[in-house]
Order: sequence, then C-alpha cells, then structure tokens
Amino acid sequence: MAPENTLAGFRLAKSAGASWVEFDTQLSADKRCIVFHDDKLDRTTDGSGSVDDMSYQAIRRLDAGTWFDPAFAGETVPSLKETLALLRDCGLHPDIEIKPAEGRETETARAVIHEIIAQWPASAPPPLITSIKPECLRIAHELAPEWPRGLVCFRVPRNWQALLNSLACDIFICKHSMLSRRRVEEITGAGYRLMAFTVNQPRRAVTLLSWGVSTIITDGPEDILAVTA
Repeated sequence: MAPENTLAGFRLAKSAGASWVEFDTQLSADKRCIVFHDDKLDRTTDGSGSVDDMSYQAIRRLDAGTWFDPAFAGETVPSLKETLALLRDCGLHPDIEIKPAEGRETETARAVIHEIIAQWPASAPPPLITSIKPECLRIAHELAPEWPRGLVCFRVPRNWQALLNSLACDIFICKHSMLSRRRVEEITGAGYRLMAFTVNQPRRAVTLLSWGVSTIITDGPEDILAVTA
C-alpha cells in the first residue's frame, strides 16, 4: 500500500485497521535515530551508500517514496522522534526493532531507548522493543526493564529458551515459514508469546493463530483482518 518505514505507510496502516506497526531504527553517521530497514540506502531511496556513513540532514534530503510509486514522491526517511509523535497522535502502538550497523549495537540501543523515553508518554502502553542482536536487548533491559522485549530470529535456535531467559525476554518473533504446530506449542507451552513474520497469506495467518501464535506481522493488514478480526 505504501513505501515501507515511512509516515505515509503508518497512516495507511491505521486506516486499514492495524493497531500496531513494526518498524526499524538505526543511527545516521551523526548519531541521529532514524526509521530505516536496510544498512544501505539504495533499495528504498534515490540515494546510495551506507546509512551509517551519511549525516541525518543528508538522509532527510533523499526521496524515500518514488521507488514504490510516483504518488509517494517526496516522502522522506522519518526520524524516530517524528514517528513516535505520529503514532501517539493517531493511536497506534509501536513495535520498534533496533537494527544497528555492525559494531554499533550498544551505541544504537542506548540512543534509541533514550529517544523513546523522551518522546513516548509514560501514561501510554509501553512500546515493544525487539532486535535480532542480543546486546541491543540487554541494553533495553538495563534502561527500560518494565518494557516488553522480543528476540527476532529467522529460525528457531536449538537453545531458544536459554537465550530468551538470558535476555529476560518473554516474546519470541520468528519467520513464519519456520514454524510448525509442534514448535508453536513447544514455545507457547513454555509461557512465551510468539509473533510470526511476515505473513501475507490470510489462510496462513488463520492457521498460525489456531496453533497459538499471538501476533501476526504483515504487509497487508486489511487482508489479514478480514479473516481474523
């Protein structure tokens, strides 16, 4: 419906009936928190090169919409600050994946958590903090122990329970194609919430929910809500 990780996309997610949005955060070269998925700018902007080599102002000058559709020309790479403001104003809850450049795990996690603490209302439900990087989750636990945290994996590691326990995470986020009924029942039976990504087939979403998956992450909320709401 819209270019990923943009304010336009979050607005459309709200209008489609989503109650949460998942997005990715990392640092520019000058340590500003931005909302962006890849480590390079090439795929979803008219720029090129590594995100962590470019300043915030330079990234802000890029077009992050035309690659998807000319109707989104001029869409910018949002800051974390303005993203949280939009979500707060429209009543969406944030699932924030910390996605640091290699070697910037601690620095990125600290900057992101401090930004969220400064911007997200204490009276609102807390954000969900997720990452594929264990160090980012350790920092999140240190700085905001009351917030929910989830480990992101593209497969289920053999030591998944020990890993979750060591990170004080009660949520596991896994690629949906790696999940079977037996695996879902094993994880949820141990008391963990299980989220599946990226599920764009309504029939698959229904199956996963029937097995015990708690949350579906999707690119098409209207299609999924039509069979699950």
